[in-house]
Amino acid sequence: MRTHRRIVIAGASLAGLRAAQTLRDEGFAGELDLIGAEPHLPYNRPPLSKSVLTGDDDVALPGADEIDARWLGGRRAVRLDGDVRAVTLDDGTRLPYDGLVIATGARPRLPAGGWTDLPGVHVLRTIDDALALRAALAGGPRRVVVIGGGFIGGEIASTVRAQGIETVLVDAAPFPMAGVIGETAAGWLAGHHRRNGVDLVSGTRVTTVERTPVDGAPVDGGSGHEGTALRVRLDDGRSLPADLVVAGMGVLPNTEWLEGGGVRVDDGVLTDAALFAADGVVAAGDVARWPHGLFGGEAVRVEHWANANEQGAVAARNLLRGPAEAEPFTEVPSLGTRVHGVRVQWAGFPRLADTSRVVAGDPADGRFAVAFGRAGVLVGGAAVGLPKELIRLRRAIAAGEPVPALAG
Repeated sequence: MRTHRRIVIAGASLAGLRAAQTLRDEGFAGELDLIGAEPHLPYNRPPLSKSVLTGDDDVALPGADEIDARWLGGRRAVRLDGDVRAVTLDDGTRLPYDGLVIATGARPRLPAGGWTDLPGVHVLRTIDDALALRAALAGGPRRVVVIGGGFIGGEIASTVRAQGIETVLVDAAPFPMAGVIGETAAGWLAGHHRRNGVDLVSGTRVTTVERTPVDGAPVDGGSGHEGTALRVRLDDGRSLPADLVVAGMGVLPNTEWLEGGGVRVDDGVLTDAALFAADGVVAAGDVARWPHGLFGGEAVRVEHWANANEQGAVAARNLLRGPAEAEPFTEVPSLGTRVHGVRVQWAGFPRLADTSRVVAGDPADGRFAVAFGRAGVLVGGAAVGLPKELIRLRRAIAAGEPVPALAG
């Protein structure tokens, strides 16, 4: 095990918190700095698109208020000098390190044109974003347009519709989340949205969002309960009136501060199989992209709670052990969401597949599972309303089983 006197964790994400906790659990007794761009201690993000929007403020992560580290909240890492092993913050503070954990997460993908800055247009990534959106929803909007039918967008649409608000979901793909859960499950999901009263507008992209006059006068684009305040324009020529707009078009990893710092950056921080990005530097969570041993060394990046939770711990242990004793990170990603009361889950990487088949249940019944194979070997699975089948699929993926082995 290597000797470290000072370790810096850049990013007070779930991965950063797990890294801090693991370092102490593994016996690290040196100085530990935890940098957080937000003023809040690390918190649980999954509720932001669900229960927080309906009034529940519980986003606490166990142990977050007991971190045995120097907390540097409300400050952002802006530069890495890998040659001298130092991180510079936005207030000019320079933090030397023996070991560094990069866990700076991701931020919302914003479109060109700056229309996400309009009053009445929201993004959702932080607790402050969620509270602002909750307040806007409480203002009585008649019609909400959610842009992006992915993981977060689908949850927001589900939550808003459950409040009795007219909800439109715009997605560029023919079926929402098709690239993540496959066309069979995505086709079912499209129908599920519509059956629950969401107006799904698919196969088209948003070109811009504009403020529109109400009763002939300019409006501020707020909650819009005095009249439609916004108009969403699509690339097929249509336009959608809205009182509120929520942009959920995916995220981008926070890597700008690492340019020229001695680590490789390409859609995330590129690491080896043990999560090392450079000597004495590991990465974990939404920002990390690593070669996965179960998928032919394919470089992957996973944006989900479970991955951040597991990866933060493994990255910390490997940092202490050093490359010679480090363990590769080979967990099969497993993700899930709840949309209009139904559990939708997936494991592995269905997008890598060249074939798929329903292996349990029936999409017509709203309870089914799909296996995804590449060259005859399982690489992914998806399940709707059948959590035990998802567990079975994940185990089979980890074991490298062939697709036919899962036949009912």
